[in-house]
Amino acid sequence: MVIVTKGDFIWLEPEHRREFSVAVGAQVQMADAGRILVHDDDGDEYWLSPERRIKAMHPSSIQGVEDMISLGDLHEAGIMRNLLIRYKEHFIYTYTGSILVAVNPYQILPIYTAEQIQLYRSKKIGELPPHIFAIADNAYSNMKRYGDQCVIISGESGAGKTESTKLCLQYLAAISGQHSWIEQQILESNPILEAFGNAKTIRNDNSSRFGKYIDIHFNKQGFIEGAKIEQYLLEKSRIVSQAHDERNYHIFYCILAGMSQEEKRKLELQDPTNYFYLIQGKSIKCEGRDDAAEFSDIRSAMKVLMFNEPDVWEVLKILASILHLGNIQVSGHQIKNIDATHIVNAVQTLQRASRLLEVNERELNLALTSRTIFMRGETVTTTLGAEQSLDVRDALVKGIYGRMFVWIVAKINAAIFNPMEKKEYMSIGVLDIFGFENFDKNSFEQLCINYANEALQQFFIRHIFKLEQVQKYPH
Repeated sequence: MVIVTKGDFIWLEPEHRREFSVAVGAQVQMADAGRILVHDDDGDEYWLSPERRIKAMHPSSIQGVEDMISLGDLHEAGIMRNLLIRYKEHFIYTYTGSILVAVNPYQILPIYTAEQIQLYRSKKIGELPPHIFAIADNAYSNMKRYGDQCVIISGESGAGKTESTKLCLQYLAAISGQHSWIEQQILESNPILEAFGNAKTIRNDNSSRFGKYIDIHFNKQGFIEGAKIEQYLLEKSRIVSQAHDERNYHIFYCILAGMSQEEKRKLELQDPTNYFYLIQGKSIKCEGRDDAAEFSDIRSAMKVLMFNEPDVWEVLKILASILHLGNIQVSGHQIKNIDATHIVNAVQTLQRASRLLEVNERELNLALTSRTIFMRGETVTTTLGAEQSLDVRDALVKGIYGRMFVWIVAKINAAIFNPMEKKEYMSIGVLDIFGFENFDKNSFEQLCINYANEALQQFFIRHIFKLEQVQKYPH
C-alpha cells in the first residue's frame, strides 16, 4: 500500500486494461481518512475510488529530464509524461541516449537561427539542450573521425520528419564552410521533391508520399562536394483517387494557381474544380499553403537545379495531360454480345491529352478501349468494358507520373552529383521514412509503405540497443 500526503506525485494505473492504456501522472491535492483527491496530467480533479491502484512517482519524473535514460520510472507512462511536461514548457526535443525524440509543435519556433547553428557546432550530445542540430553535428563530427554516417528520421505521418530532414541538410550545408553553389542546389531540391511527392492527408498537410535517402558527399577537408538522392515507393494510387478531405500531389494545385493565363490557354487548363483527379477528396484548398507562391518557388528551384525552360514546359504538358485524361468519360455497350467502350467526351479530353503527350489520338483511343493478347505467335485484340477502360486509363496515368518522378530525381542528381572515387570522399546519409498511415480504405501501396516503415523502425531499434550495449558493456 502506498502512503501519500498532500503534494505528492503518483502514478494512477488505468481502471480498465486495454491495448494502449498507460498509467497517468497526478498530484495529490488532499489525503483524508483513506480518501485521496488528485489533479491528473489531463487537467481533471477527482476523488480516487478505494480500489484504484496507485504507485509512487520517482523524483526524476516530476519535473522532467533532458535525457530519458536518466528517468527513474523508465516505462511507457514515464516516457510519455516526460515528453508531455517538456512539450508544455515549449521544449520539443528530448534525448533517449543517442536518439532524439521530437514532438511536432505545429508552429514556427525561433530555435533554428544562424546563432543556434554556431552554438551547436562542435559540441557533444548532452553539452547543450536537445536539438536536431546536435544530431546533425554529431553525425558530421563522427564522419570526420570514423567515416560514413547515417541519420534515420522516422515516425508517424505528421510527426515532422520532412521538416527535420530539411533542418539536418540546412545545418550540414551551413557548417561545411564553403557556402558554395552545390550546397544551395542540395537545399533547393526540397521544394521540387515536396511538390511532386507530398500531399495533404487527413493527418498531415504536407505528408511525404514517398521515401527518400539523401547521401551527402564530403571531401577529406569536410566540405560538401555533392549529393545523391534515391527515392522509393512513390504512392501512385493518390494520383487517381484520394480519400475524403485529402488532396492529390501539391504540384497539380500549384500549377493551376500559379501559371499565367497564357500558359493555361496553351495547355487548355481551367480551375481545379473542373478535374476529376483533383476533386475526389473535396479538399481543393489547403489551409496555410499558398499554391501560387509555391509554384513560383518551384520554378525558381528548377532553374537552380539546371532545369531549362523546355524541360519545365514538358513537365507542365505531362501534368496537364494527366488532368485531361482523368476527365475521360466512357459509355459501355455491346458489340456481338461482347462488352465494348466508347469515349463520349473525346474532343475535350482525349484530343487534348494526345496533343500534349505528342501521341497519335487514334492509337491512344485504342489503347484505352481495347487490349491485345499475344498467344502462340498470334495476336488477339478484344474490346474492354467501361470499368476496365477506366482502370486502364488510371494505370496509364500512374505509369506516366511515376516515370516523370523518376526522371525529375535523375535530373536533380545530374546537377548535384559529383562522381568521385569512394576513397576520395566521406558521406552522411539522411533517410526520411514516409509516415505510417491507416486509412478507412488502405491500398496495397499503403501496405508496402507501412511494412517498410515498421521494418526500418525495427532495424533502427535493434541497432540502437546493440550500440547502447556496446557503449555500456565494452569487451
